[in-house]
Amino acid sequence: MDRLSNTVRPYAWGSTTAIPELLGTAPTGEPQAEMWMGAHPGAPSRLTRPAGPGGPGERSLTDVIAAGPERELGPAAVRAFGPRLPFLLKLLAAGAPLSLQVHPDLTQAQQGYADEERRGVPVDAPHRTYKDANHKPELICALTPFDGLCGFRRPAEAADLIAALGVDSLKPYVDLLRARPEDGALREVLTAILTADPDEMAHTVADAAPAAERLGGPHAPYAQIAHHYPGDPGVIAAMLLNYVQLQPGEAMFLGAGVPHAYLGGLGVEIMANSDNVLRCGLTPKHVDVPELLRIVRFEATEPGILRPEASPSGEELYETPVDEFRLSRYVLPSGGAPVDLTAATPQILLCTAGAPSAGETVLAPGESVFVPADERVEVAGTGTLFRATVVV
Repeated sequence: MDRLSNTVRPYAWGSTTAIPELLGTAPTGEPQAEMWMGAHPGAPSRLTRPAGPGGPGERSLTDVIAAGPERELGPAAVRAFGPRLPFLLKLLAAGAPLSLQVHPDLTQAQQGYADEERRGVPVDAPHRTYKDANHKPELICALTPFDGLCGFRRPAEAADLIAALGVDSLKPYVDLLRARPEDGALREVLTAILTADPDEMAHTVADAAPAAERLGGPHAPYAQIAHHYPGDPGVIAAMLLNYVQLQPGEAMFLGAGVPHAYLGGLGVEIMANSDNVLRCGLTPKHVDVPELLRIVRFEATEPGILRPEASPSGEELYETPVDEFRLSRYVLPSGGAPVDLTAATPQILLCTAGAPSAGETVLAPGESVFVPADERVEVAGTGTLFRATVVV
């Protein structure tokens, strides 16, 4: 078992206080958006190994796994996902809305990546859409009240929300939402928003923002979005989506083709290890409209809120339909018996409250450990631990 040293990413939308408060450290005044735990090449966790295979010293988790994939991950995980850790675990602290985005399924990612490789688009080019050939399902679990957008609302509901703003330039979208079949309405309106003249759309957003602020209630989240992204067409596109507020312990799963955005709050996020993001707005980055329209699922859905399913062992599992990750939670009571978490798969254990122990390692909030496959580990003490692993 290895205590992890993790990188905090300073993205502009990050909260300046949420992660420092959890860690018990002083804020720096700069945004601290995400703390990454895993073997993503962009910011792999680091660990210190005693003398043994590969020698002693601090190394990245990526290098440790590469030196002994079956030893670290277990044979079953290597057969299923190759010689790599297939998930990335994060603490995510949103102080401002993130980009409105959608992720491809595995086939779409493979096809898109192969096409851009064939066309010679540099992987670091700002207009590159597919950074790798993997899909990117995600799960966010709230540690504080957490606001987000997830999936399309019913077209009639979106029409009522937009019509209430009283903005003349939005009336054609309202008419389309009320006149077309459901999937056709959503596709046509999103297409119109993303392909509108930028100057005209900026004026529309400028008119809509004060109206949303004045109306409040269900319009309040969109006033907040417009405050952070003045003139961005994503402000109007966001009104097509369901608004969701998670309470601590609740989660939201984001599958392929589902448009979504995080608006604010602190949570534990886990995802398949991929960088494939197609943006729909609320960003200065490239928006690939044709490819976006190809992969978005144009169907109204209820925003599914996941609550953990408890088992006799005390594990509270967030059930999802993917194998690359499995997230569960243990709320360890004072005086409780140790819980055996030994598994044939790799694990990352993250403490979010209290001072529980994993083996002989006592964890403070925000601290984590990597547990190689088949290594014996018991957790005990008082506090909350999130357990990330894979399904094989």
